[in-house]
Amino acid sequence: MSKRDGSDEFDYAEYIESALCTEGGHLSIDRGGFTIHYARGATLSGYDCDHVKACCIAAGLPVIDSRTVPFDDVVRLAVRGPMPAVGEDPSPKPWHAFSYVPLAVLAEAYRDAGAEVFNIAAPADAASLRE
Repeated sequence: MSKRDGSDEFDYAEYIESALCTEGGHLSIDRGGFTIHYARGATLSGYDCDHVKACCIAAGLPVIDSRTVPFDDVVRLAVRGPMPAVGEDPSPKPWHAFSYVPLAVLAEAYRDAGAEVFNIAAPADAASLRE
């Protein structure tokens, strides 16, 4: 998509603003591109990873970039791990593959695997996903 002024850079500001207003809203980047989780059940995906990453970090939106994480670790986290609670309450513990967790808990698991994590503080109980 192009902006109205004819440039090739898409303006993500509307989606970033919505994600900032949504509990758990964030940007995730992996080998397949990016996804902005901007409301409950609402996402925007694409392939302009570095541009959208810079925009999100500058705006203060939480970012998890797992492109440098070993593939096996990403699969383990994505398939066996819980999902981020975006615009809804987290599931009660114990957390599993079909549960929703606070974004900080999921980000810590990705951080432990070697992902770049921005604008997300480590949770007080950093080991909570391993329980």
